[in-house]
Amino acid sequence: MSYPNHIKDEAARINMNVDDEQFAAKMDEADTLKEFKGEFCFPKVKDCCISENGKTNDSDVIYLTGNSLGLQPKAIQSEMMNYLSDWRQFAVEGHHKGQHPWLTIDEEVQESLSKIVGCKPAECCPMNTLSVNIHMMMAKFYNPTPNRFKIVIEAGAFPSDLYIAESQVRHYGYNPATDLIKLTPPAGEYTLTTDYIKQTLATHGDSIALIMIGGVQFFTGQLFDIKEITAYGHSLGAIVGWDLAHAAGNVELSLHDWNVDFACWCSYKYLNSGPGCIGGLFVHERHTSDFQENNDRRLLGWFGNKLSNRFRKEMPFEAEVGALGFRCSNPSVADCTSLRTSLSITNRASIPKLRAKSLLLTSYLEHLLLTKLPSTHKVSIITPNDPAQRGAQISLNIGGKVEAAKLKNALLDAGVVCDVREPNVLRVAPAPLYVSFTDVKRFVDILVQSLQSTN
Repeated sequence: MSYPNHIKDEAARINMNVDDEQFAAKMDEADTLKEFKGEFCFPKVKDCCISENGKTNDSDVIYLTGNSLGLQPKAIQSEMMNYLSDWRQFAVEGHHKGQHPWLTIDEEVQESLSKIVGCKPAECCPMNTLSVNIHMMMAKFYNPTPNRFKIVIEAGAFPSDLYIAESQVRHYGYNPATDLIKLTPPAGEYTLTTDYIKQTLATHGDSIALIMIGGVQFFTGQLFDIKEITAYGHSLGAIVGWDLAHAAGNVELSLHDWNVDFACWCSYKYLNSGPGCIGGLFVHERHTSDFQENNDRRLLGWFGNKLSNRFRKEMPFEAEVGALGFRCSNPSVADCTSLRTSLSITNRASIPKLRAKSLLLTSYLEHLLLTKLPSTHKVSIITPNDPAQRGAQISLNIGGKVEAAKLKNALLDAGVVCDVREPNVLRVAPAPLYVSFTDVKRFVDILVQSLQSTN
């Protein structure tokens, strides 16, 4: 099956050949997002290299690991200093004073977040961390009955998600070995087609209570059809939630229109808010419109209570509107400050424009890998070759005698940062905010050299 070749179409539009030596430079020159690269801090080769060879190399690395941890925006330092200044100046009164009063600092970013995930501002908010939020959403939405009790997840889901699902199944007295349905690719394959997922769901039918899949698969970089899978899950009577750790800030999302029940994400990958920074939550408005104490299964906490009741003793819980009513505790002001700053960059660039550049970058990367890597190296792409089924990531299975871990170290010494996942996969993520076409070209050249040196 043939798929759109974005990079060749773009080359034809500007009357160039993709393999022309100046093609990458020409693409960078025309890139309307090129200025954003200058808004980020890049590590130096000398600080990342493994051997002594690069200890004096003061050049910036080519950073291809935004799917694990995004780069630090330069603006965050001054914003964090402003926060510390407010703390120093106002102390407890900072909850009500300053440019960003702490009492509502998480509410400040609701509109920015809604643009990232495609929902109404009231349906989303920053809170907790990704794993905690998934647990909280399962407390609300996993409501097993004697006939409907199974949870569906990917066999290759991120370990934390698997642990959460297993613990929730056990918590209600069920058996993960039989009641946790793991979507497993057919033998010899790495990815899951939508039809294959639907067939598996149909097999278990009305025994499924909850479906929770990663929107973009962390290992392969596969982007699932969130809209279609959600609709099919609903047709079976199941609740459908999504882990968007690798999707938020990476691909276009329309959670409200797609009728997703809930979604959770972290903000330190493609959203660049900093390591371990605050997570995000989406709950569709149909699940938040009318909190009733006797039949709402959410876990209650004082910050989910309406502000009018929040500081008063022995007042009944009256949920704040929308996603805010799912908060348990007050958010970290430092985290929200960092997130607010990083989201402003993403939204200035805009998700549609970032996605358009991402499609070109991954198409260019794929083309160079297929044409520049000698077949003797036995490197294969396990990410879908359909651009619509992948985010800003290409995962490479390193075959032959080359160990991916050693290859990663060779790349570090040459000034390229990417990461490895067992058993022998190299993940390459050209995040469009700060990766250029020239970076992609240089990476492939360095990869060829590194493969030869580690063979």
